[in-house]
Amino acid sequence: MNSLTVVFNALPAILAGSFVTIGNVTASLAMGLVLGVPLAVGQVYGGPWLRRLVALYVWFFRGVPILVLLFLCYGLFISLGLPADPFLICCLVLGCTSTAYQSQIFRGAIESLPQGQLKAARALGMHDFTGIRCIVLPQALRLSIPGWANEFSILLKDSAICYVLGTQDIMARTSFVAARTHEHLALYAAAGLIYFVLTLVVLKLLRRLEDKVHVPGYSTGTGMEGMGAG
Repeated sequence: MNSLTVVFNALPAILAGSFVTIGNVTASLAMGLVLGVPLAVGQVYGGPWLRRLVALYVWFFRGVPILVLLFLCYGLFISLGLPADPFLICCLVLGCTSTAYQSQIFRGAIESLPQGQLKAARALGMHDFTGIRCIVLPQALRLSIPGWANEFSILLKDSAICYVLGTQDIMARTSFVAARTHEHLALYAAAGLIYFVLTLVVLKLLRRLEDKVHVPGYSTGTGMEGMGAG
């Protein structure tokens, strides 16, 4: 049995694992978006203690390797007697890590906006929360799309390490077939191609979103033209 035959026979199983990978990345990105925006707002507009807490959170999850976090979270679940579902643990760890990175993407976008906009909102009688929600965040989220796209490509590649916990994703299925057939080169090349295609497709979609929400003459001047798969 040659390498192409092995890859062809294993491709349906590996592609089935891509749904697990996509689900993991989607859940992690969504968690990072929902939690990252409030952390960014707190770091920019919050008091000293809140800023320190956010900075500590970001420092921890950006400083500890994902593999270590996966084993820490898995051990914590076991110690507390909770069901140690590999998919859930991977979503939590990648989501917490993505929250740290996304918060800094949004923080940079917020700080790039003219500071007078929130003062103008106050002058119009708006509460700070209303001004941030209705004026600051819509602009900041628009400017964050290139950085958010880069975070997606990084998170997709980081998700490959989740197979160490037994998730049935692309890497886990590829590793299983490779161990049985010993066609490591061809199979891992096929897995790499799947990751590349997923990254390319999503970046193209995000580029269209960026073009759709782009306001002529008002941007950071950094688009996604030079953004590749990494």
